[in-house]
Amino acid sequence: MLEDLKKNIERIIALYENERRQKEILQSELLKKDAEIESCRKQIADLERQVDNLKLTEAFTAPAGGGSAAREKIDKMISSIDRCISLLEK
Repeated sequence: MLEDLKKNIERIIALYENERRQKEILQSELLKKDAEIESCRKQIADLERQVDNLKLTEAFTAPAGGGSAAREKIDKMISSIDRCISLLEK
Protein backbone atom coordinates (compact mmCIF):
# COMPACT_ATOMS: atom_id res chain seq x y z
CA MET A 1 0.00 0.00 0.00
CA LEU A 2 2.76 2.45 0.92
CA GLU A 3 4.67 1.43 -2.19
CA ASP A 4 1.59 2.10 -4.34
CA LEU A 5 1.21 5.53 -2.77
CA LYS A 6 4.86 6.34 -3.52
CA LYS A 7 4.44 5.23 -7.14
CA ASN A 8 1.30 7.36 -7.50
CA ILE A 9 3.05 10.40 -6.06
CA GLU A 10 6.02 9.89 -8.39
CA ARG A 11 3.66 9.55 -11.35
CA ILE A 12 1.82 12.73 -10.36
CA ILE A 13 5.10 14.60 -9.99
CA ALA A 14 6.27 13.37 -13.39
CA LEU A 15 2.98 14.47 -14.96
CA TYR A 16 3.28 17.86 -13.29
CA GLU A 17 6.85 18.34 -14.54
CA ASN A 18 5.82 17.36 -18.05
CA GLU A 19 2.94 19.86 -18.02
CA ARG A 20 5.22 22.57 -16.62
CA ARG A 21 7.73 22.01 -19.44
CA GLN A 22 4.94 22.05 -22.00
CA LYS A 23 3.66 25.34 -20.54
CA GLU A 24 7.14 26.88 -20.81
CA ILE A 25 7.44 25.75 -24.43
CA LEU A 26 4.03 27.20 -25.28
CA GLN A 27 4.84 30.48 -23.54
CA SER A 28 8.07 30.73 -25.52
CA GLU A 29 6.23 30.06 -28.77
CA LEU A 30 3.62 32.65 -27.86
CA LEU A 31 6.29 35.28 -27.27
CA LYS A 32 7.87 34.48 -30.65
CA LYS A 33 4.50 34.73 -32.40
CA ASP A 34 3.74 38.03 -30.65
CA ALA A 35 7.08 39.41 -31.86
CA GLU A 36 6.36 38.16 -35.38
CA ILE A 37 2.92 39.77 -35.34
CA GLU A 38 4.38 43.07 -34.16
CA SER A 39 6.99 42.91 -36.91
CA CYS A 40 4.28 42.27 -39.51
CA ARG A 41 2.21 45.16 -38.17
CA LYS A 42 5.18 47.49 -38.50
CA GLN A 43 5.83 46.22 -42.00
CA ILE A 44 2.19 46.78 -42.93
CA ALA A 45 2.30 50.33 -41.58
CA ASP A 46 5.52 51.03 -43.51
CA LEU A 47 4.10 49.57 -46.71
CA GLU A 48 0.87 51.51 -46.35
CA ARG A 49 2.90 54.69 -45.90
CA GLN A 50 4.93 53.85 -49.01
CA VAL A 51 1.77 53.18 -50.99
CA ASP A 52 0.34 56.53 -49.92
CA ASN A 53 3.57 58.28 -50.87
CA LEU A 54 3.66 56.57 -54.25
CA LYS A 55 0.06 57.48 -54.94
CA LEU A 56 0.74 61.09 -54.04
CA THR A 57 3.93 61.17 -56.12
CA GLU A 58 2.17 59.58 -59.06
CA ALA A 59 -0.68 62.07 -58.84
CA PHE A 60 1.73 65.00 -59.12
CA THR A 61 4.31 63.64 -61.55
CA ALA A 62 2.71 61.10 -63.87
CA PRO A 63 1.17 62.29 -67.12
CA ALA A 64 -2.42 61.30 -67.68
CA GLY A 65 -2.67 57.55 -68.36
CA GLY A 66 1.07 56.86 -68.00
CA GLY A 67 1.74 55.25 -64.64
CA SER A 68 1.98 51.55 -65.39
CA ALA A 69 5.36 51.12 -63.66
CA ALA A 70 4.08 52.88 -60.55
CA ARG A 71 0.90 50.84 -60.72
CA GLU A 72 2.93 47.59 -60.82
CA LYS A 73 4.93 48.68 -57.76
CA ILE A 74 1.75 49.55 -55.90
CA ASP A 75 0.23 46.19 -56.83
CA LYS A 76 3.31 44.40 -55.51
CA MET A 77 3.15 46.36 -52.27
CA ILE A 78 -0.54 45.60 -51.88
CA SER A 79 0.22 41.90 -52.39
CA SER A 80 2.86 42.13 -49.68
CA ILE A 81 0.41 43.86 -47.35
CA ASP A 82 -2.19 41.17 -48.04
CA ARG A 83 0.38 38.47 -47.25
CA CYS A 84 1.21 40.15 -43.93
CA ILE A 85 -2.45 40.46 -43.07
CA SER A 86 -3.01 36.77 -43.76
CA LEU A 87 -0.06 35.94 -41.48
CA LEU A 88 -1.61 38.07 -38.75
CA GLU A 89 -4.91 36.23 -39.09
CA LYS A 90 -3.28 32.81 -38.51
